[in-house]
Amino acid sequence: MKMKIKRFEFNPLPVNCYILWDETNEAVVIDPGCYFDSEKQALKDFILHNNLQLKHLLNTHLHPDHVCGNAFVEREFGLKTEANEADEFWLESMPGQSRSIGMEYKDTPIHIGVYLKDGDIIKFGNTELKCILVPGHSPGGLVFYCKSHKCMFSGDVLFQGSVGRADLTGGNFNDLIEHIEKKLFIEPSDTIVYPGHGAPTTIGIEKVENPFFRNVTDN
Repeated sequence: MKMKIKRFEFNPLPVNCYILWDETNEAVVIDPGCYFDSEKQALKDFILHNNLQLKHLLNTHLHPDHVCGNAFVEREFGLKTEANEADEFWLESMPGQSRSIGMEYKDTPIHIGVYLKDGDIIKFGNTELKCILVPGHSPGGLVFYCKSHKCMFSGDVLFQGSVGRADLTGGNFNDLIEHIEKKLFIEPSDTIVYPGHGAPTTIGIEKVENPFFRNVTDN
């Protein structure tokens, strides 16, 4: 069994969108932040050209830059947004929330179709992702962890050399740091972290080099 990963970097911020699939061609999309029509078409073309069967539309959190392609994916592939309920208030005022981070949300409103909770398992093909609730950047922030492939998709929780901002509505810096240490840093040091913005890193590197932590003991 081998999981494959395709990363798209979509504007305007930019944001990382990931497509994951395995030998069954069943797939998931994480944070479709495709904002421009050309980006939406690129995402659709990749899925169709690779004969992928999209099974889940996953959001690490519901900030506008990570969900601006959700309505498009819902329409094109008949899926429902899957996210944590604590972030739902972002969807209820999406136009105003979008303007607060310098974006304009023009698409039809989206809603959470499936509520994901801490510990939930998402299955596609022969692959499983575990939902890890890590509030702080947003109250419903989720990290999707694939133990079998030693990787996680951290959204805006943990970055290479940094962590997510905590000054947006519902953010809490102390919660963010505490949950990263208690729920992410317990995983093996060679676990690859694929963030919502920027380049990948590993748990081991962030324990030692991330300035927001005090040399957390490595595994």
